[in-house]
Amino acid sequence: MGRTWEVPTPRGPARLALDSGAGPVRSLLVLGHGAGGDVDAPDLVALRDRAVAAGVTVVRVTQPYRVAGRRAPAPAGHLDEAWSAAVTALRADASIGAAGRPLLVGGRSSGARVACRTAVALGAAAVVALAFPLHPPGRPERSRAAELATGLPTVVVNGDRDAFGMPSASPGVEVLVRPGEGHDLRRDPAGTAAVVTDWLRAHGFAG
Repeated sequence: MGRTWEVPTPRGPARLALDSGAGPVRSLLVLGHGAGGDVDAPDLVALRDRAVAAGVTVVRVTQPYRVAGRRAPAPAGHLDEAWSAAVTALRADASIGAAGRPLLVGGRSSGARVACRTAVALGAAAVVALAFPLHPPGRPERSRAAELATGLPTVVVNGDRDAFGMPSASPGVEVLVRPGEGHDLRRDPAGTAAVVTDWLRAHGFAG
């Protein structure tokens, strides 16, 4: 049974949706949404379902601007600040049952960027990046590849038809390509969830 509640952040309340891992909990995975989307995106929901079944407690975070009903994203610094406050509050909450478990951070698109930028400061053990937007459509010179260089184990899952580009693998960064998928990763959410969960399992974060 899931639980939803709000926590204060310097940018307004963020909404948390928690689903506890089945059996012995292996890790805590915190996921953020895309710029104009929400935590019910098909890939995030599919990953939640698959990961929970594999012993991962999953929390999906709705940014304050979306809680307030706005679609236009907040500035990057505001997103990072709110996300960091929400994740810090989660880790201090003994009721979620993930004490002492590795913290994994991630999300889709904008949420993946936020997770990458804050992962080290939050003490994360790994990063899960779905539909990482390597550059704005048609602007490959504006690469965001540096955001993936966290030094942490990172999995990137992108469609081969993503107009935002395809990151390249690098030390510590594994890139999994989803054939026929665009930026929304909507064609086969279950397949996307499966490859991420296999990666989590291979790194000891899932059962």
